[in-house]
Amino acid sequence: MVKFLLNQSAVVVDQIDPNTTVLDYLREHLYRTGTKEGCASGDCGACTVVIGEVENDNDNDNLVYRSANACITAVGSLHGKQLLTVEDLKQNDQLHPVQQAMVDCHGSQCGFCTPGFIMSMFALRKNNTSADQHKINESLGGNLCRCTGYRPIVDAAEKMFESPQIDQFSPTEESVVTQLNNINRQQPQGSISNANKQFFSPTSSDELADLMLEYPQAKLLAGGTDLCLEFTQFLRDAEVLIYTGRVSDMANITTTEQSLELGAAVTYSQANDCLVDLYPDLKELIERLGSLQVRNQGTIAGNIGNASPIGDMPPVLIALGAELILRKGKETRRVAVEDYFVKYKVTILQTSEFIEKIIIPVPNPGSEFKAYKISKRLEDDISATCGAFNIHIENGITTNIAIAFGGMAEIPKRASHCEKALLNQQWNQQTLELAINEMAKDFTPISDFRASAEYRLSVSQNMLRRLFLETQQDSQPIRITQYA
Repeated sequence: MVKFLLNQSAVVVDQIDPNTTVLDYLREHLYRTGTKEGCASGDCGACTVVIGEVENDNDNDNLVYRSANACITAVGSLHGKQLLTVEDLKQNDQLHPVQQAMVDCHGSQCGFCTPGFIMSMFALRKNNTSADQHKINESLGGNLCRCTGYRPIVDAAEKMFESPQIDQFSPTEESVVTQLNNINRQQPQGSISNANKQFFSPTSSDELADLMLEYPQAKLLAGGTDLCLEFTQFLRDAEVLIYTGRVSDMANITTTEQSLELGAAVTYSQANDCLVDLYPDLKELIERLGSLQVRNQGTIAGNIGNASPIGDMPPVLIALGAELILRKGKETRRVAVEDYFVKYKVTILQTSEFIEKIIIPVPNPGSEFKAYKISKRLEDDISATCGAFNIHIENGITTNIAIAFGGMAEIPKRASHCEKALLNQQWNQQTLELAINEMAKDFTPISDFRASAEYRLSVSQNMLRRLFLETQQDSQPIRITQYA
């Protein structure tokens, strides 16, 4: 069975379809209809809830609140966690400070999206004593309002910090931590079975490996930000789901002199600071990868594992020379990320094998890393093309270079012809133009609703021009023949 806290109340889930989302469970089983369905794909934020988890920091257990899209969160993933919905915020006849701020600033119109906004604001307020404009925009970036402008909603997010930080949830946090620890200790594994469908949530990579051997047809569920669309959009259920979010040794982040090692269960939000510390140019790319709700649950390993040609992190990891630790049973092997992809949605993974860890090299002294994403919307949108460039220039000569793109082929891949034209050559405009022409040999992009093939190639070539402008040291004017 799966057990979690709905605010302060323990809830047990057992005989239910493991493909059930938190949104459907709330509305159809608990009749909590404040949480709305707007898109069922994690794009609009109307279904935003807040999930509380116990995290240990310097031997202290703390309750951490994170916003999440209920429509793409499997109910089984709630085991050992706390779930808060908009119904929990009002206390007797008194609105929560977040709700009151929304009323005072006239931030609600039709009201359909408002519960989702409220929960995103609630998580922001619980995790911060104050917030600047950037944090507010980031927290609300995954919530859409189709009625009115965002100014009064942003005003409400600012105003809510004027009230005392302590609310009705603050005195109970210690009790919640104790209850959640007891659930995780007394029932380490949360599982659901219904008819021929099963859900497992192992707590170690050894347990995960054994389950994968026992159920080779199982689908791995990490953040669910992609997989759950199979259930909500395509109505294709999984017979066996194995959740990786509670595999403790795959939630580790380890830094060595040579590399940054990320367990396969590490989310974007958890990895953000250490990735940006190593490669500052990743800051904008990560912030543009989905919404905060998506980054709170989505994992980097999941972005690799689903083998999408338009995932943003695979080209980055390829350009950085990252590697994967793959595991099957007790056996492991180490492979380069660029060798992981075979063809569209096909990888080198063997039956029952899974990604256990990602190993990202630290920057080489003097190297320069840049990543550029092109999409129709600036935020919360899938790339038309995404380019990653890792270059080392010494005395005006390109001594090392790796260029990789997503969205330009059926798999994320390197621009080998382009690289060859640049390697051991002068880093100047003449060489640049030759390399740009060579890039056309590397890719045959397709036309779809995101971009035409011609646009994809042209804008990707212009990324190389942008890289040149950002890295060259010559103060002489540069003649640009094409730039998008």
